[in-house]
Amino acid sequence: MENFEKRWELALKALESLQEILKRSVDPLTDEYVILRDASIQRFEYTFEIFWKTLKDFLKSYEYIDCFSPNKCFREALKSGLLTPEETEDCLEMLKARNLTVHTYREEIAQQLYPKLEGFANLMERILLRLKENPERRRA
Repeated sequence: MENFEKRWELALKALESLQEILKRSVDPLTDEYVILRDASIQRFEYTFEIFWKTLKDFLKSYEYIDCFSPNKCFREALKSGLLTPEETEDCLEMLKARNLTVHTYREEIAQQLYPKLEGFANLMERILLRLKENPERRRA
């Protein structure tokens, strides 16, 4: 449980960092926009990593389920009732997006990813807050 608590706090800080940068807006025709977009994608990348590991720690601590990949953790969270089927699909879509972040040197991939980040941030926030609620209310 202690590991979950610490990881949850780190996940929330990472999420706040992502949400903070997503609030900024600049002219899309400037170099500053490209820098903001790329920094946002980087923040999404590390936020996703701590997010799924927080879910992993929660499953281990409270559901006694071991999972060693994001895909497996999302599916186990669905089975245990922590995620809805829609949230699970959204998490799997987010995983696909995370896997594309290593290719953002390709402009078209960066352009595809950036508009999705706000929705992903909202999804992670909703799930993280649910994990922190009282045990009886943790279910989706």
